[in-house]
Amino acid sequence: MPAIADLLPMALLLFAIGGVAGVIAGLLGVGGGIILVPAFYYAFSGLGYGGPDLMQVCLATSLATIIVTSVRSVISHNRKGAVDWEILKTWAIGIAIGAAIGVFVVAQLRTPVLQMTFGSLALLVAFYLGLGRPEWRLGSAMPVGILRAILSPVVGFFSVLMGIGGGSFGVPLMTLYGMPIHRAVATASGFGMVIAVPSVIGFLMTEVEGAPPYTFGAVNLPAFLIVIGTTYLTTPYGVKLAHSMDPKPLRRIFAVFLTVVAINMLGKAAGW
Repeated sequence: MPAIADLLPMALLLFAIGGVAGVIAGLLGVGGGIILVPAFYYAFSGLGYGGPDLMQVCLATSLATIIVTSVRSVISHNRKGAVDWEILKTWAIGIAIGAAIGVFVVAQLRTPVLQMTFGSLALLVAFYLGLGRPEWRLGSAMPVGILRAILSPVVGFFSVLMGIGGGSFGVPLMTLYGMPIHRAVATASGFGMVIAVPSVIGFLMTEVEGAPPYTFGAVNLPAFLIVIGTTYLTTPYGVKLAHSMDPKPLRRIFAVFLTVVAINMLGKAAGW
């Protein structure tokens, strides 16, 4: 069993990570996973935990936190009547299938490949946050039929490869098809639950090497518990800040920050 002296630095870092992730999630409306995954990686590797499967632990633990935050978010948005349950129900099966495939793929990949994947996809998210325009449209209504059958697993699959909920891909997708932003955010919070539940079940049955202490399958229990607690406390402060200032320049600043993180991940994947 690890000594308290070994666990204390990890716990302190995790408290800081959860606090910052909660504020940014509440302030900018982005899912905490896109912050948690690189933060977990830098924290764990900085404390000396490594190995070829470290990114698996980061992705799995991030997705575990999303189960709790997504349920809380859906309940909150539903009280305001903002969740489009028809979209959520008709897209859920495809998203869950894509998420399950994503877990299988992640289990076969080592840290450098997952870093490359995260960095590449994070650049796309940063581009949308920084340069996206409300008037951009792909259509006037959410896709149905074959296009929905293609897009829904894609959302689940790529979300698992990044360790995030449905917001980073679901919100842009829904707004590009004409859904109001507040309704898209509310509905995408339900996507997160559909993505995270099957993913975490799969990751709990995954064996990893060189994991931090108290990691079950690929899910690190201390990180999960601490981050859930701290984000619960700090997210409301982010929401209050969002209502007291213009979020547009903040989204651009975060886009720059995310670009730097993505490039750094790509650099580590390349061995720089």
